[in-house]
Amino acid sequence: MRVKIQPAALADLQKGWRFYERQQEGWGDYFQESLFVDIDSLVTLGGVHRTFFGYHRLLSKKFPFAVYYRVEGGEAVTIWRVLDLRRHPRAIEKELSQGEDGPR
Repeated sequence: MRVKIQPAALADLQKGWRFYERQQEGWGDYFQESLFVDIDSLVTLGGVHRTFFGYHRLLSKKFPFAVYYRVEGGEAVTIWRVLDLRRHPRAIEKELSQGEDGPR
C-alpha cells in the first residue's frame, strides 16, 4: 500500500519534534525517526488497527502518540493526524473531527 500524509499530520509531527527538541537536543530527531518507522509499517499493516473516532489508530512504539489513518480502497493509507495521547480523549476527538471530511 501507498502511504499519504496529510498536511495536518505533518504539522503534528513538526509540533512533536519541537516539543522533544526543547527537552534535549537530538530528541526531536529521535521522535521523528521513531514515528516514521511506525508510519512505514502501515505499508504492510494498514487497516489492522482498531478504530477510534472513525479512524484506524496506530500506537507509536516509543512515544505517547497515535497515528490516525484511513485505508482507501485497499490501495492507500492516508494519515490524517499524529496526536499526543496525553490529552483528554474529547480533545483528540475534536482535533480529528476538524479534518477535511470529518470522521466516518
